[in-house]
Amino acid sequence: MEVINVIFFIISAITIASAVVVAVSKDLVHSAFALLGVFAGVLGLYILLSADFVAVVQLVVYIGGILILILFAVMLTTKIDRKNGKRIPMNRAMEPVVALIGVAILGFLLFKTIIKGGWLNHFSSRFVPMTAAIGNKLLSEYLLPFEIVSLLLVLVLVGAVVLARREVK
Repeated sequence: MEVINVIFFIISAITIASAVVVAVSKDLVHSAFALLGVFAGVLGLYILLSADFVAVVQLVVYIGGILILILFAVMLTTKIDRKNGKRIPMNRAMEPVVALIGVAILGFLLFKTIIKGGWLNHFSSRFVPMTAAIGNKLLSEYLLPFEIVSLLLVLVLVGAVVLARREVK
């Protein structure tokens, strides 16, 4: 087994373990911090796939923007640690059965993918950057849609400032 495959399995294990913590944690703060592991794992997978542009977008948008926003929202919310709602289970005996069925289906699909996929041999042995190709396409073939989107974003920003502005009396 090559080193790149071992790295892939380690990053995948970290991503899946973090996703499980996000899903099953009873503490909202722990779930929010485990989400960092999920986003970082996905970032690592993008890097392994030589998708440098998508990796940077993952880093800037998800880890740098959305995750920080979620963490601030969770930490600035008052009384977040109090439990107000009650969980009303429909049938407690069916929960392990449904979980076992879900794990069996997931295991079967994973086994089928590993056996028939042949994806272990598809990793690129060398890094091929794609940001230059995306930049050339954006500034040549897709210049008009790129400029329209930039104008739309400026208009949205101006509209947000107008709506958020308080009137002076």
